[in-house]
Amino acid sequence: MSRLTPYLAAYPAALQAQVQQLISAGELGEILRQRYPATHAVRSEKALYDYVCALKAQHLRSAPPLAKVAYDNALHVIRHALGTHTTISRVQGNKLKSKREIRIATLFRDMPEAFLRMIVVHELAHLREREHDKAFYQLCCHMERDYHQLEFDLRAYLCWLEATGQALWS
Repeated sequence: MSRLTPYLAAYPAALQAQVQQLISAGELGEILRQRYPATHAVRSEKALYDYVCALKAQHLRSAPPLAKVAYDNALHVIRHALGTHTTISRVQGNKLKSKREIRIATLFRDMPEAFLRMIVVHELAHLREREHDKAFYQLCCHMERDYHQLEFDLRAYLCWLEATGQALWS
């Protein structure tokens, strides 16, 4: 069960045991492949920027603009985050300028669109809510109705990937 800890630590022990059992039986991969059969077409940085901006325009019109959205090879899923949001402030003359960036782990380039949408929604929610509190998750669920299920399925997939080394989509 220790392998599941980084990804499923916040979930009940019964769910962790169920995921471990499905991994041990070799069934989790097929379940996830049936639930999410295909990858998305958002391959380039430009396509990712357009994808993120479209979601932002749909749900967070009044949020500040994004200066950059990119896939990031440097994000290590196991040790760090699946995505990051940053605000870079610079003084230009007598004005303070802020630029907001979102970086998504390159791992998401070869995943189903639902997982990409979930991580993008998560990072966009940080434009309004800094902390992972109740308001943050309410905003995530407002932008993506199935946010919690997608997050759990993604975490289960990361457990599968670590345990077996077998990517389900590519």
